[in-house]
Amino acid sequence: MSEVLDNLLYSEEHEWAQQGEGRIVRVGITDHAQHLLGDIVFVEFPEVGAAISAGDSVGSIESVKTVSELYSPVSGTVTKINDALEVSPELINDEPYSGGWIFELEITGEFAEVASGLLDAAAYGKLIEE
Repeated sequence: MSEVLDNLLYSEEHEWAQQGEGRIVRVGITDHAQHLLGDIVFVEFPEVGAAISAGDSVGSIESVKTVSELYSPVSGTVTKINDALEVSPELINDEPYSGGWIFELEITGEFAEVASGLLDAAAYGKLIEE
């Protein structure tokens, strides 16, 4: 069974969003998604400085099984990527909610507003049970 954390919000495409300091939001893929993908071998990141909208394809994640699109769960400007994944993409498999985060962005509004279309832990848990 996949781990779903209560302090995150989730997209139907299996990305998570976590409010950071100020207007920073950290993004990664869920434990469920990394299980489906299998052993992750490469991550294509969004470009730092890029303005992206919620639902945009912003990169990809390659595993030994397949390549999957990476979507942004919220709108904002990319401020940082997780450089550690360039050398150790398997961190996504090992620590999808901590060391395996993928990118951070700065949002323009309040987190509650920009994340209003996302699922809480209970709703995401129901989604992945189906």
